[in-house]
Amino acid sequence: MDYFMKDGGFYTETSYGRLDISGDEQYGFRPYQLLVSAIAVCSGGVLRKILKKMRAEIDDMHIHADVKRNAQESDKIEKIHLHFKLSGTQLDEKKIERALALTRKHCSMIQSVKDSIEVTESVQIVS
Repeated sequence: MDYFMKDGGFYTETSYGRLDISGDEQYGFRPYQLLVSAIAVCSGGVLRKILKKMRAEIDDMHIHADVKRNAQESDKIEKIHLHFKLSGTQLDEKKIERALALTRKHCSMIQSVKDSIEVTESVQIVS
């Protein structure tokens, strides 16, 4: 990937479109937002695939990410808690817990940060 300087930050061109990145939200997505998004969406996508293989159909998924940053250490991300709200058919808690364990193992973004950022999950089944 190539990144190009612009007023207030940088941008890159992807096959999907232009992505503006900046430490100032006025000029683009903040780097920590992109990192948290990558972890949340990777986890959600892997969880969805695993549950489908387990014959649990997801009608809807909402992921809320709580982020803990350390202001004393350059605002580094120390912890991300992902709360999944799932609705669908054939959803039971034991199956979802097994699926979450597999998700942690197979999500490339979680595996990339597992030694530096604590990632935890919780699930709520909604009707």
